Amino acid sequence: MASTVRRPSRVAKLPPRERILDAAEELFQREGIRRVSVQAIAERAETTKMAIYRHFATKDALVAEWLRILAADYQAAFDRVEAEHPDRPREQILGLARFIADGLPEVSHRGCAFINSLAELPERSHPARQVIEEHKALQTRRLVGMCAGAGLPDPEQTAAEITFLLEGVQVSTVNGSIDRTGDRLMRIIEAIVDRHRSPGDAPRADTD
Repeated sequence: MASTVRRPSRVAKLPPRERILDAAEELFQREGIRRVSVQAIAERAETTKMAIYRHFATKDALVAEWLRILAADYQAAFDRVEAEHPDRPREQILGLARFIADGLPEVSHRGCAFINSLAELPERSHPARQVIEEHKALQTRRLVGMCAGAGLPDPEQTAAEITFLLEGVQVSTVNGSIDRTGDRLMRIIEAIVDRHRSPGDAPRADTD
């Protein structure tokens, strides 16, 4: 058999810790947390199990760090809409809804990483589960603040309604029970944030 020259991979160009996290994300998303072994992550990252354990004491710690990074991406979406729409909480809420709607095509293939992970991590003491719970609690507090800023009555109740929609739309997208989920989500969220406006309080058009 003729020999072939192996070209350097993209993975090999990244620092070891980033290679490990990238490999873990790909495998966890595709196959689930429980089914993926540390050895499989090492092979995908083109490293060794020993190298992984130098960066992460346990597989659980690696899972928790992956979800911590993912949670930070979602919190960054809050930061972004607040920066894009200062002092305009209605537009901030709609911006968050748009962020979720735009991500639905990817969710349709992989599902929500948080929901998938919770299903695999029933132990409340698991460090990765704690990361998710803390992230969701912070997300709720920030959404309540936006609802209060928008002058919506009972901000906690309204934030709960919006949260149910943002999370439920991802499940409906995965199972295919509803079509045009992104468009429908935006219409429902707009109805929620506008239902307490008086006829003279037409929403201001964005000029960004």
